[in-house]
Amino acid sequence: MLLTIVISFSFLTVVVQMEPNVDSSYVAAVYEHAVIQTDDPRIPVSRSDALRNMQKNLDIYEVQAAKATKQGVQILVFPEDGIQGFNFSRLSIFNYLETIPDPQEESWNPCTEPGKYNNTEVLQRLSCMARHYNLYLVANMADLQPCPLKTDPSSSCPPDGHWQFNTNVVFSSDGLLVARYHKQNLYFEESFDKPPQPEIITFDTPFAGRFGLITCFDILFYKPTIELVEKGVHQLIYPTGWLNSLPLLDSVQFQSAFSLGAKVTLLAANLRKENVPLTHGYKTMTGSGIYTPYSATYHHAQKGDPEEGMLLVARVPVLDPLWAGQSVDTEEGLVGAPETFNSSVTYDPLRFVPLMETEGEVNVCKDTFCCKLQYRRIQQGGSKELYALGAFSGKHHGMYFIQVCALLRCAGLDPSSCGQKVQEAESKFDFVLEGRFGSRYVYPSVLASKFVLEQPKQLETAPDGTVTMTHSNMTDGLVTACLYGRMYHLDNE
Repeated sequence: MLLTIVISFSFLTVVVQMEPNVDSSYVAAVYEHAVIQTDDPRIPVSRSDALRNMQKNLDIYEVQAAKATKQGVQILVFPEDGIQGFNFSRLSIFNYLETIPDPQEESWNPCTEPGKYNNTEVLQRLSCMARHYNLYLVANMADLQPCPLKTDPSSSCPPDGHWQFNTNVVFSSDGLLVARYHKQNLYFEESFDKPPQPEIITFDTPFAGRFGLITCFDILFYKPTIELVEKGVHQLIYPTGWLNSLPLLDSVQFQSAFSLGAKVTLLAANLRKENVPLTHGYKTMTGSGIYTPYSATYHHAQKGDPEEGMLLVARVPVLDPLWAGQSVDTEEGLVGAPETFNSSVTYDPLRFVPLMETEGEVNVCKDTFCCKLQYRRIQQGGSKELYALGAFSGKHHGMYFIQVCALLRCAGLDPSSCGQKVQEAESKFDFVLEGRFGSRYVYPSVLASKFVLEQPKQLETAPDGTVTMTHSNMTDGLVTACLYGRMYHLDNE
């Protein structure tokens, strides 16, 4: 295993590589973009002003496409909301919208046929970018689609007679529009509509076969993400505007965990933005990467770093759709636990047991779901740190069902601090983390100090649903080790 850490302008970019047994590969790039937008996106602007704003971001895209093609990139992915920005109202985003034809119904090259549709300046620019730099290009933009005015109570057509969609578009290396995907799972996006029918959208490339399209919050739901995987699509394109949520849902942490757990390639392009205002405080957008089940090239800016974009380029093996991790039997049974306590982690009440010794074996249960940990702790220096093993099984924040086994560094020495945000740690661990999950979709992650990802040494899944993650010889202190199970089958109950 080769670990390389490169520090550039105080950004953190890490390449973790484990040699896969494959014969073919391609060069992919993702761009983490510091989006330029108006001071108040809730104020409507004219179409000319909207275009002027969007062209500023497209100018940056053009520079990155030029850099990418010089490095032999064959597919380039830009983030969600990267062209117009975010936090619009339904009305204020209107002049940023373009009507995107369905490439499954008609063939259109906006670069060579610019007069075919009016008000498609963004589509034309993206198409010509892909054509000029001879690469497949994926971008996210705002789409307007007309619909019949609702004539019955079951119609989903909005009162103004059209839909507004958060949309991924894909252009081939000659500029042809080859795919259009409307985001299914919106995250407090009042400017957009949920599509009336879930979409499963794929496109084929001459260099790596088939890719599937998802966007941001989609990654946490069965439709379309797991449906794509179950249809045999193991290479996913992922534009996102992810709001980091430590300790379990930091961007690169979950991107890597999903790639490992679902056994897929994930090309994840995030926005780069500090102090994003939310109703319950401020969060940061950062963290992008190119992930396979055996490699990760990723970037995570630190708090206070300049809000500059970052182009990540990696050679990626074409993922064999029959590739899968080995499953082996593991021992059953959990030992008795010491005193436990409850503490909230991203709105979920986890049941915790503290790690009071330098090594040992502990377990903790949330109702009938139990997690087991065997560990040896290597403390650095004289600092004191509290770690705890937590378990949760239930509906996350009233949205979707999860089961979680998590080894966390607590923010302080008080148990109530377990689950609060932590970015640095000094204690290293050798450990075996285990839980018996009610779903085969379990996403593993090991997050070290200052947002460094570590590849688990071993992952095993037994026929009874027991998942075991083994890790040792950490390069830095442990922030979080997590097995994050998604119970997709319970979401509609």
